[in-house]
Amino acid sequence: MSNILEEGLQKIIAESDLKKLQNVRIGIAGLGGLGSNCAMLLARSGVRNFVLIDYDKVEASNLNRQQYMPYDVGLPKTQALSQRLMSLNPKLNLTLLNTRLTEENCQAIVQKAPYWLEAFDAPQAKALLVENALLAKAFVVAASGVGGFGPPPLQTKSFNNLVVVGTFVEDSARQIMWAPKVTWAASMMCDILLNQILKNT
Repeated sequence: MSNILEEGLQKIIAESDLKKLQNVRIGIAGLGGLGSNCAMLLARSGVRNFVLIDYDKVEASNLNRQQYMPYDVGLPKTQALSQRLMSLNPKLNLTLLNTRLTEENCQAIVQKAPYWLEAFDAPQAKALLVENALLAKAFVVAASGVGGFGPPPLQTKSFNNLVVVGTFVEDSARQIMWAPKVTWAASMMCDILLNQILKNT
């Protein structure tokens, strides 16, 4: 089957880098504004292997910032996003986990990938994923405070195998998720991860 995306990538990315991206496996926990955008950005960059986890369904309120269309409303996010990703690159290898992350299943799930993007909304789920992934020696990029618009700008904080992206400002006005700030954060998260994969492996 012809793969137009990868034919194009071969023209602009070094063969050694493209092979690294095609062979690596990346987990994305949460497929909302951050996770769905991260998945598309990484797939467009040449990543083939993903572990995608989310138990939600697509809602109308998701469409302003997430990689879904009106016809996806009501579908599980894992199903809707996998369809979009496979239409971009039919060679993708997707492990879809339509489930909630829990104390009981988290340890087994984080073992499925050496790199994780934490893209949950709930603080408890964020902490659960990050703690278990770090214990499993995974490299993790997480997010904290990416709502609102305008200043302050997004920043990063690094802690060994963990990098966190966010404004790190608590402000009720920033609870509204605007597409520019959310997609900016997703882009930063992916850039950090690509740097880790391509420059440090």
